[in-house]
Amino acid sequence: MDIISELNGKRILIWGYGREGKATEHFLQRCVKPASVDIFEGKKEEIDEDDYDFIIKSPGIVMNEENPKYTSETELFLQQFRDQVIGITGTKGKSTTSAMLYTVLKACSGRPVLLLGNIGQPCLDYFEEVTEDTIIVYEMSCHQLAHTNVSPHIAIFLNLYEEHLDYYGTVEKYFEAKSHIAAYQKSGDYFFVGENVPQIDTKAQRTVLHQPKGVHYELKLAGEHNQYDAQFVERVAELLGCEKEAVLKSMADFEGLPHRLQYVGTYRGVRYYDDSISTIPEAAINAAMSIPDAKTVLIGGMDRGINYDLLVAFIREHKEFQFICAYASGKRIFGEVGDCENCVYAEDLEQAVEAAVQMTEPGGACILSPAAASYGYFKNFEERGETFQKYVHAFAQ
Repeated sequence: MDIISELNGKRILIWGYGREGKATEHFLQRCVKPASVDIFEGKKEEIDEDDYDFIIKSPGIVMNEENPKYTSETELFLQQFRDQVIGITGTKGKSTTSAMLYTVLKACSGRPVLLLGNIGQPCLDYFEEVTEDTIIVYEMSCHQLAHTNVSPHIAIFLNLYEEHLDYYGTVEKYFEAKSHIAAYQKSGDYFFVGENVPQIDTKAQRTVLHQPKGVHYELKLAGEHNQYDAQFVERVAELLGCEKEAVLKSMADFEGLPHRLQYVGTYRGVRYYDDSISTIPEAAINAAMSIPDAKTVLIGGMDRGINYDLLVAFIREHKEFQFICAYASGKRIFGEVGDCENCVYAEDLEQAVEAAVQMTEPGGACILSPAAASYGYFKNFEERGETFQKYVHAFAQ
């Protein structure tokens, strides 16, 4: 579909004026000749739908019902370029997998490559840069996929864990949003899916990837979860004609992304790691098991009502780790494990880092891996990670 022709002469409302809303406005100014463009940031019931031909909704705005008049930046982009898009989703690991795949394809494919989407690059900002041979690596969040009725040519669905229940209410609805990455694929498309992802009805060729056993990639990234995600990168790169040796070398050179088990520094014999991206129990457990000689783990943040039984059991069973709980979710976890000698409570991140500096013995490692969202205490996980690093530099030197 030629979305320029589709939008020309139409009355358009941009609903939401964050990063994607502003990118949509600039795209319309550059590329389209609409009859009118309005911007709105209020509630759905305040929109007079009869005044518009298209309502372009920003991700994150709650809308339960489907309405063909509503579309999104992601859906428009896929309508134009879906045959060139590799879409990547999953509860955890999608940013690292997207960035690693982008790095590999840029080095090995011999074609222009773009890295767009939830990783922080609004797709419509790059509309004019797409040529016929461009490969588009597109990180797709559940919010971007929720009301999207077009799927990419190649889809990756890494994993599914309990997340965003404050938004979706149930895991089933959360999964339904993410399932759109493959639900509208066509015959001749490809779908690479993790072993814990429920069945999705798709016309694509489906390949299930499992946790690697006995096969390990040379990576600068710690953790079995990164070994798992690297499989998807290798399979897609080879599908696109990249030579295996070049792919493996490029993967080995990949440095990783900030706030994902990022090494902060060694002070007084203690190594510090920033895993602020961690928002679920599985992520905190992976972090503790991934870093050699890990001794102290800082957990806690916004309480979105997710189930922490897995992490509670891990704390009780693994006395070799010390856990410092903070904020609302940390208070809830501490309420269940406060009788354990390896768990203490701190009011906030500053107190938690101070306690960690005192508690962690030389030769060990301290990890921020909150297993909770940052909202309510920090602007985002990046600010939380940067704050952690600031406190480490202040208290540990």
